[in-house]
Amino acid sequence: MSRPKRLAILGSTGSIGTQALDVVSAQKDLFEVSVLTAGNNADLLIEQALEFRPQRAVIANPEKYQQVKEALQPKGIEVACGAKALAETISHEDIDIVLTALVGFAGLLPTVEAIKAGKTIALANKETLVVAGELIMDLAQKHGVAIIPVDSEHSALFQSHVGEDRNPIEKIYLTASGGPFRGFSLEQLQQVKPSQALKHPNWDMGAKITIDSASMMNKGLEVIEAKWLFDLRDDQIDVIVHPQSIIHSIVQYEDGSMKAQMGLPDMKLPIQYALGYPQRLKNDFPRFDFLDYPQLTFERCDSKVFKNLALAYRAMERGGNAACILNAANEITNRAFLESKISFPEIGDINEEAMECVPFRKENNIEDLVETDRQTREWARQKISQ
Repeated sequence: MSRPKRLAILGSTGSIGTQALDVVSAQKDLFEVSVLTAGNNADLLIEQALEFRPQRAVIANPEKYQQVKEALQPKGIEVACGAKALAETISHEDIDIVLTALVGFAGLLPTVEAIKAGKTIALANKETLVVAGELIMDLAQKHGVAIIPVDSEHSALFQSHVGEDRNPIEKIYLTASGGPFRGFSLEQLQQVKPSQALKHPNWDMGAKITIDSASMMNKGLEVIEAKWLFDLRDDQIDVIVHPQSIIHSIVQYEDGSMKAQMGLPDMKLPIQYALGYPQRLKNDFPRFDFLDYPQLTFERCDSKVFKNLALAYRAMERGGNAACILNAANEITNRAFLESKISFPEIGDINEEAMECVPFRKENNIEDLVETDRQTREWARQKISQ
């Protein structure tokens, strides 16, 4: 690299954002931070900005704006607030890569603006492609923008497919750990508590994605994301449970050969790969040892018990705004379960009912999807409050 890559990290105070800054700290000659953004965590945003000295910091919550401004503006760091300021910030010329690490639907519009500005996208926000995959991929092609996945599974597929551009993919296998409730029956799931769901056996993630992992919704969203990233048919995507989380995903080609990416479950590796691509950067991350894992095992996923995975396939097959409805309902039910307002199985039950009750649209633009998201959230909140 002739100069450090300049990064905008959207959602710098979350799990992916903080780990991305760990990567930057270890590779200071290769990366510099131009922009940091946060939704509500003003204290951590200030701490990060004082350490990494970006040109700009953006806080979404207007109530926290004055706090951030008073702390950072005297240090020569521009401070802004709100969605419009974020969109304007992303378009600045002094940004090479935008890491979209925002949680949920909130990542869609900033990613759209980053693509329109011609920025390379390191995509950690799977909901962007779940909700608007066709629109996003068409927009990226129009603006000549590369989208490099950060999710461990999609990074594994991306890495495995490098150099195989002329060879059609026959099938992909997304691996799932099975989460903390692997092997549970529906009766057992009725009794589980949020504290149990937050104890993922292998990965250290934020609360939302950890609950999604426990309910298999995370894997369902990944299925839809993979469809758009790799231009696949629905029947080319399969999910297998791999409790050790060492094989992160597999690509199968037309000659029957399979390529997989393996490694310890550590999100810093796919983050670094996306930021450094096409180079593989030397690091001191812990190394995998086969002798520590003498057996790697695989199982079928029980989509009857964990219905969110089946709902994702249903939404993908239906197309239109179905995946947007499913995602919006799930963001509400996920939070409701965390707040002990509904039981664990009700996450899937309410998600399914939302897909039946919220108006379906086959053809959509971004504004249509924003409205679908709003309608679904309103419907789900009313359903939970009944």
